Amino acid sequence: MNLPLITHAKKHNKKIAIVTGEDVFSYSDLLHISGLIATGLLKDTEDLQEQRVAFLIPPGFEYVATQWGIWRAGGIAVPLCVSHPRPELEYVITNSGASIIVVHPQFEDILLSLATEKNLRFILTSATLPDHVTTLPNIDIQRRALILYTSGTTGKPKGVVITHDNIQAQVTSLITAWEWTSDDRILNILPLHHIHGIINVLTCALWAGAECHILSKFDAETVWNRICEGNLTLFMAVPTIYVKLIAAWENDTQERQKTMTAGCEKMRLMVSGSAALPVQVLAKWQNISGHFLLERYGMTEIGMALSNSLHGQRYAGYVGQPLPQVEVRLVDENGELVPLGIPGEIQVKSPGVFLEYWQNPQATEKAFRDGWFCTGDTAIVENDNYRILGRMSVDIIKTGGYKVSALEIEEVLRTHPDIQECAVVGVTDLEWGERVCAALVLLPERQLTLESLRSWAKGQLAVYKIPTRILIVDELPRNAMGKVTKPQVFELFCSSSG
Repeated sequence: MNLPLITHAKKHNKKIAIVTGEDVFSYSDLLHISGLIATGLLKDTEDLQEQRVAFLIPPGFEYVATQWGIWRAGGIAVPLCVSHPRPELEYVITNSGASIIVVHPQFEDILLSLATEKNLRFILTSATLPDHVTTLPNIDIQRRALILYTSGTTGKPKGVVITHDNIQAQVTSLITAWEWTSDDRILNILPLHHIHGIINVLTCALWAGAECHILSKFDAETVWNRICEGNLTLFMAVPTIYVKLIAAWENDTQERQKTMTAGCEKMRLMVSGSAALPVQVLAKWQNISGHFLLERYGMTEIGMALSNSLHGQRYAGYVGQPLPQVEVRLVDENGELVPLGIPGEIQVKSPGVFLEYWQNPQATEKAFRDGWFCTGDTAIVENDNYRILGRMSVDIIKTGGYKVSALEIEEVLRTHPDIQECAVVGVTDLEWGERVCAALVLLPERQLTLESLRSWAKGQLAVYKIPTRILIVDELPRNAMGKVTKPQVFELFCSSSG
């Protein structure tokens, strides 16, 4: 067995690896159970030889042991999202060509019929494990390890293929930059079908010999209770979660707030990512926790690429500089490097960049230029730090000859006294090319008209950046990571009159 993750785990044999509620599991437990799972998966074969194994298991020890078991048996892990409806699960299983499905009993009714229809091997996590670990195959780190499905801005999601070598590069880069050690203790509240939870939290922790405490689902009160215990050293979340934690803090007693703050202050690092962090959320969280959140930039295809400094100056709205082993450049529409201070598309080159889109060579070829991965995100470098302007296709709006950032407009709109949340998109318009449109969630018992919003915004935004259409909605459409899905916001405007 030559998987670095397993080699590292063996160094921490008796140390705590995973904690789920009252249950505590050591690295020795994880190695033993994952070895038994690998043995069960292999059955009568010596090596799964990159067979895809889809698994639907809530975050917890069984999830981790199954993931490791798949890898140790030579399979490709295809994690499924526990909140996805059956059609989406079926798409991933079918597209990945999974031959084995491993399922927690609570999801048996959802996937058993599918496995039967497609003649797939179906394994429940409650099934009896083998008596002992058989000889497991040697796994070259160049092998495919993981297929994660992107949410996709158009068409069906694509399977992003990540090798063991990619995982090693992504993890070691973060461990170096954020100075992970075996003394660290982190709480995972993120979905484990996404790069953020799988790599940044779970795999970094286990690679470093640290403790990973796992919640099966997010609950603000439970998270605060855990923080108040005062023994966590790191915390990573998306902006939506920080907003919910802030709301819970504001609704608690002053005495309890002091305990919450004290728990945060005992941590060495708190990170935000996967979506733009509103400046006012950063400021509120700093006031509550004493932490100036570290923002970073990454995506499924590349892992993490940019990060604010662990010890140095951090800037609100910026994602810092390239991480160790990562090269980043900004280019114009012709692929030429842009001058300093001019926006350009982010392109990335590193050993952590994914291998391919699963069975989609055309999309893979289109995604690269001269060995650089084209992210489709636009950024600008200011004072040696990168600032993300948004997606080229979604968050960059071309209106009346101007190129404007939807994120910039959203940042301003969120400061309106009646607005709780917002999402800005460009909607095709014959006269302007695109019109700036804003979907708004208002605070309780508030009202807002387009005229009053435009009047208010004139003092803060150039006239061509001010929305010309608004929709008042109860909530914004989001994906499983809590990120607003702009294509669905766009559709809201297309389906409404006006």
